[in-house]
Order: sequence, then C-alpha cells, then structure tokens
Amino acid sequence: MIHTTHLGFPRIGRRRELKRALETYWRDGERQPLLDTARTLRERHWRLAREAGLDTVPVNDFSLYDHVLDTAVLFDAVPDRYRPLLEADPLAGYFAMARGNAELPALEMTKWFDTNYHYLVPELHAGQRFHLAGDKPLAEWREARALGLDARPVLLGPVSFLKLGKTLDGTDPLALLDSLLPAYAVLLAQLAEAGVAWVQLDEPCLVLDLDDAARRAYAYAYEVLALGPSPKRLLATYFGALEDNLALAASLPVEGLHVDLARAPGQLDAVLDALPAERVLSAGVIDGRNVWLSDPARVRPLLERIAARRGTGALWLAPSCSLLHVPIDLEQEPDAGQGWRAWLAFARQKLDELRRYADALAGDNDARCALDAQAARLAARADAEGVQRTDVRARLAALSPQAVLRRSGHAHRRVIQAEALALPPLPTTTIGSFPQTAALRRARADHRAGRLDEAGYEAVLAEEIRLAIRRQEELDLDVLVHGEPERNDMVEYFGEQLDGFGFTRHGWVQSYGSRCVKPPVIWGDVARPQAMTVRWSAYAQSLTARPVKGMLTGPVTVLQWSFVRDDLPRETVCRQLALALREEVHDLERAGIRLIQIDEPALREGLPLRRADQAAYLDWAVACFRIAAGGVADATQIHTHMCYAEFNDIIEAVAALDADVISIESSRSRMELLEAFERFRYPGDIGPGVYDIHSPRVPAAGEVVALLRKALAVLDAGQLWVNPDCGLKTRRWEEVLPALAAMVAAARTLRAELAAA
Repeated sequence: MIHTTHLGFPRIGRRRELKRALETYWRDGERQPLLDTARTLRERHWRLAREAGLDTVPVNDFSLYDHVLDTAVLFDAVPDRYRPLLEADPLAGYFAMARGNAELPALEMTKWFDTNYHYLVPELHAGQRFHLAGDKPLAEWREARALGLDARPVLLGPVSFLKLGKTLDGTDPLALLDSLLPAYAVLLAQLAEAGVAWVQLDEPCLVLDLDDAARRAYAYAYEVLALGPSPKRLLATYFGALEDNLALAASLPVEGLHVDLARAPGQLDAVLDALPAERVLSAGVIDGRNVWLSDPARVRPLLERIAARRGTGALWLAPSCSLLHVPIDLEQEPDAGQGWRAWLAFARQKLDELRRYADALAGDNDARCALDAQAARLAARADAEGVQRTDVRARLAALSPQAVLRRSGHAHRRVIQAEALALPPLPTTTIGSFPQTAALRRARADHRAGRLDEAGYEAVLAEEIRLAIRRQEELDLDVLVHGEPERNDMVEYFGEQLDGFGFTRHGWVQSYGSRCVKPPVIWGDVARPQAMTVRWSAYAQSLTARPVKGMLTGPVTVLQWSFVRDDLPRETVCRQLALALREEVHDLERAGIRLIQIDEPALREGLPLRRADQAAYLDWAVACFRIAAGGVADATQIHTHMCYAEFNDIIEAVAALDADVISIESSRSRMELLEAFERFRYPGDIGPGVYDIHSPRVPAAGEVVALLRKALAVLDAGQLWVNPDCGLKTRRWEEVLPALAAMVAAARTLRAELAAA
C-alpha cells in the first residue's frame, strides 16, 4: 500500500478563526476561548485529512503564533527578560516573546527561508542550557489518537533550530548542540514510550549551502539521537534540492527521508541512487507553496520511475512542504469551477490529489481517469482568453536597454533633490499606511456589498486622507503620506487594477501570528488599463504644502506576494509587472508628486537558497525595479522600503536598485542590519526603522534617540532619515500618534546636537 500524508496544514481556519481568537485574547485576556478555538481547529484539520483518505496526519504543526517560537519554548530557549512573565503566565510570556508588551520588546522576526511566512528568531548565547519544558507534541498526538487517527508528531530538527537562531555574543549557535541534543533525546524517548510510531524531524537547512562544520553537526546530531529510544524518524527536507548534501542526508541514521520533488524534480534519480532500499522515501510531488493543480503529465512519470526502481512498499506521497503557505479550501470560492479557478487546488484539494495519485499508481481506473481529465483541463489553459496577450509581449520585447537607467547619476540627483525639497537634517516620515479603523473597514465592506454607493465611499476615503494629512502636520513630520485608506492590501490593491490577476474571497494565508494575507492569483499576462494611485496621491498633495510621497508596491514584491502562474518564467512575469508600474510612476510624476516610494520588502525573500543561483535572480530582480523607476526626472526622489529580511549579503544588489532613499526594518535587531553599511559605502540616503510597528508598545523619545545615535555611528548625518520600521496599517491611532511624536522629538534632539557640534 502506498502511504499518503502531509507535512503540515494551515493553522488559521477557513474563516480566520485563529486570527479572531488571538485578537480577542490580546484585547480581553480570556485564555479559554483561545485554547478552545485552537483545539477545534486542530481537530477539524485532522478530520479533513482523514476525509480525503490520507493514512496519517501530522501533529504539533499547529501553533498559536509560530512553530519556531514553539520549539524555543519547548526546549526552554527563553531569554531571561521574558522568563518571569513566562513562569507566572505561560501565554502572556509566550506572546510577549512574539509581539512584545508595554515593557518588553519582541524577539526579532524574519522570513522563513524564501517564503512570506515570518518566524521568531531564537535568541541564544554561549553556554546556554536546554531542557524539555513542555509536552505540546505528545499532548497533540494524544488528542489525535483519541479521535482514532494515526498521527505523527512534527518537530523542527535540532540542527535547523540552531542555524535559524542567533547568538547575541557572536558565538557559533552550533556550539550549543551538545547542550540541546539531550533535551531532544528526552522528548523522543517520551514519544516512544507513549507508543508513537513515527516522528517527523524537519531539517530544511539541508537544502542550503553547508560548510563542513554544519555537515559534521548533522552527522553527529543524528548519531546521538539514534542511540536512545525513539519512534521511527522521518527526516524532512523541502524548498529545494539536496544537491551536495544528498549523500549526507541519505547516510543519516533515520528510517525515512522526505524530498521536495515539486521544486526540484531533477533530484529524483540521484535520490533513488543514494537512498538505501530499506528507507522510506517520502515523495513531495504536490506543490505546497502554490495554488495550481498539479500536472499529471509531470507527476505520474516521477511516480512511475520511483515504483520501477523501489516498488511502492516503502513509498509515501506528500506535498513538497507544509501546506501552511496556501489557502485552506477552494470550495469556499463561489466561482471555483469557472475560468481560471478551474486550474486551482488549495490545501484541501491537494490532499485529494495525493489520494488520486496513490490510487492511480495502485491501478485504480477511476483515479486514472480523473487524472487524465485533470491533465486535459490544464492543457487547454494556454488557449484561454487573457492567458497570452500579444500586445503585452510585444511591448516588453520592444523595451530598450536604456529603460533601466535614471537620467543622471546619484551624486547629481542628490544636489538637485536637496534644492527642490529643502528638507531639514534627519527628515522624518512614515513608510506609507496609517491605521485602518473599524469605521473604514466597515465602509469598505458596505461599498463592496452595495450598501454604500461610490460617491459615499469616496467621501469616506477623502475624509480619512484629510485627517491623516492634518495629523501628520500636527506631528510636524517633514514628508507626508496619504495613509492608503483605499487599499485593502499592498499587493491585492494593485492586482485588482491590473489585467491578468484574479482574486479569491477566502484565500487567506498566514504571514505571522494573526496577520493574514490574501494573495492574488496571477493567471494571465499583466497590463495596466489605467492609473491606479494618482487620484488619491494628488488629492493628498493638494491639502498640504509639505511633500507627499506617492506609494507603490514594487514588481518583485507583487510577484513574491502573489500566487504566480506556473506556465511562464517568473522573470518574465516580473518584467510585465515592472512595465505596468513604470507607467504609474510617470503618471505620478506628471501629477506633481515629487517623491515616489516603490516598496520592495520581498527582494531578499525571492533570493534563491543556493548561492550558485542567486546572481541570475538578482540581475533580473534589480532590472525590474529599475525599469519601474527608470526615466523619471532628476528632481523626482525615488524611495524604496525593505523589512524583516536579512540583506547584508546582498547589499551591493540593494545599492544597484539606484533608489535615492531606502528605509529598512532595524528596531527589533537594535540596528544590527546597519552592519552592512559599515563595510559597504551605500551611495543613497537610509531610513533605519526606529520603532517596531508590529508590537503594541510605544517607544519613549529617549529610546529612539539611542537608536539614532547607533545609526549615526555608521551613517553620515546627511544620509539619515527617521521613520518607523514598516507601515502602520495594523496599529491603532492611540498607539501611532504618541509613537510618531516620540520619533519626531528624537529627531529634533539629534538635530540640535548636530547643530551645536
């Protein structure tokens, strides 16, 4: 029998029940409703897998906030500043680590490999001691067993856990392996004693470039864990090919190996050659990161090769990775069987696909016919209206090499812009969005439902913009924004106005904690029918004599934060997006907008995991940004923004964007990201974020002054801008106003010091 399973399921619920439960708990402090919701969601998702015919379900993949944070708490990797609160109230302490509170800043947060999921970075130090401090994996396994389900606990593996962490003292996290492994061994022994048959150990770092020390750490860790009692171990890798780490992975003393055959089908033959015959091969043949139906013409030959070489007795079928990265159920979409929606599969449908492939491989004729019909449906996709547009492709082909250039070099532009804008030293601004109040969200919902007409809705937006401009002037910010009240999401808003995009009603995906996004689906060639942002930016500028930034989401970020068509190279899709945004940039300039921010927070996220593949990506990603910004006047100042991603190793590519000003997230890391600018002389201006907008805490002016002084130790005063980490959409005005007031006060303090020096 071919075994079917998955590696993890979306946590948020079909209607974002977890989000609502979390936000209610954070507001009211009542823990039981949150815990009840979590249990209900776990059970519901396990039952979905059973209904789809899967043989086993993973447990411990569910988290109230983040699975890496769960691992840190499980093994007592808790910084001392949180420990008293965690011991007094485990939930309050957990969420203080996740999002901070009035007294404590949160742990640093960054992207999970090359996805848009954010994880909390474990904070470690030399000599740290670990021990098993909870029973979450075992407790959830018992929950599933009580429902009659065959379950498999999922753990982040010890080497990946340490490599994903950071030490504040600069020591090697892998030096802590001897301290960490006994805690893992205790947990594995407890699972074995309870009767757990299999445990899944996720080691995604095995698809990265590893040095000899990391490879030795893997060999050592799994030799140690093999010495004690344990369930059978499935070593799970994903997000790419094992490549030069394949021999290592195949040699580790585990009973099964999961490989990603959706992203890296080319590794199959090498895996078949390397993996001992007695080991289980878990074949990740369904893409766990995108929403398209799998193509049986691609998947079935892979499965037939496996069966021919190894038989099916030790074969598991699974998605390539956790389904955390896709929406839950296509059946919630009212038009799911029509147009481009007919080519989609969400998490629930991907489980059905696994069952069909397993049954077809076992000889079931109905399953084979179903896969034949699926292949025919996908084959007809190329001829569907809008998928391929000759006008879009001709315009892209005609784009000249000069399209990536500004009119003059940065030094000349800097002089022109300083004269045109006449800003003070350490100019203050924000990243773009302001709080989306309950009244604003209500008006948007009423407008979409037809309860509020166009004129009424536009009056609401105009008033929100007027209030935002007035509040910024009262705060004495130097460069203003219109606040983006018309935007539901920084990607979806643009997708709604571009050809080639489609949208779902309930296609939500977790970004972090309670933050969910609903990525649009790029299914056809992209074009801009009309201006997208000019009206409201120009209106905001008409309300003030201070400069107002035009706000755009960059082409790479729109690409990364959408579900991208799989029938065209990503580079080509990105160039189509860049050309559409270029038209918007020039329209903003013609409307009198003197500063234009093209956000690219996902530039680092899209970087291939292997160094050998990175240069080619950076070449086209940088070119796409430059196409979008190219050709504007020297007096037009181009800004960009990046957040929650380590980019020290791509600082040269960031500079190659040729933006005049870059703003970056840096408060959670206490300006650590500025280390890149110590070794590399960045030519433009820089706005390192001075307070964490993802935390409810309001910083004091003195705290902001201290961060700015750290920045001035690295940057020239003439380069430094003062701004928050990111947009303020998710915060409340009661938090935003005092935080921005503190930021402005800090800038004044530093200006006075600079003037007196």
